[in-house]
Amino acid sequence: MKILIFGAGYLGTRMAQAWPDAILSTARIDDKNAVLRAFDEHKPDAVVNAVGKKGTPNIDWCETHQTETFRSNTLAPLILAEACQERGIYLIQLSSGCIFYGDSPDAQGWREEDATNPQAFYSRTKYATDLILSRLPNTAVARLRLPLDHLPAPQNLIDKLSAYKKVIDVQNSVTVVEDLLQVLRQLIEKRGTGIFHCTNPGALRYRDLIQLYREYVDPNHTNEWIQDQE
Repeated sequence: MKILIFGAGYLGTRMAQAWPDAILSTARIDDKNAVLRAFDEHKPDAVVNAVGKKGTPNIDWCETHQTETFRSNTLAPLILAEACQERGIYLIQLSSGCIFYGDSPDAQGWREEDATNPQAFYSRTKYATDLILSRLPNTAVARLRLPLDHLPAPQNLIDKLSAYKKVIDVQNSVTVVEDLLQVLRQLIEKRGTGIFHCTNPGALRYRDLIQLYREYVDPNHTNEWIQDQE
């Protein structure tokens, strides 16, 4: 099997390092001809789209750069999906669980078929893509939440929270990256279609994670706790 990964960022690189049969492409997915040339060159059996615009330093950037955001998060994946449909290539779109706000009405957490309530513009662009790609044949949408990894990276929740002077005292779903790599691999092998929530069971409170960080990494670490409203 040959897997072609678009997006040489954090998760795209992690997948390419973990899967010996994966190739990391730097082709622009908003350029259909470039995508088709990559298909002709590498002849993949499956494609994973890890391209996305989250903004710097955070997704607040997307509120003031809406055109760039929806081009990267909505238009570009649809162009990639069109190319995959034409060639009959299986596609996994990496999406976001940030489309759910508040507590789930179900004790087991948000389900794939639950109605969403995205607030941020970034979340709306991701959900708009989900609505279309989740109905296509030979296509899966993998929704992940805050990535938790044993390898240091700016996108790793541990590194991210420890770098903030102020941290919101909430709990949230997380995606352990090692588990995500296994789940995505199974989706490819089984050709799963539709929407899949790729988060680990339960929830993690930021306060507990920072406490572990102090215990195992930096006992002198300090931060200010703020409430969600702040």
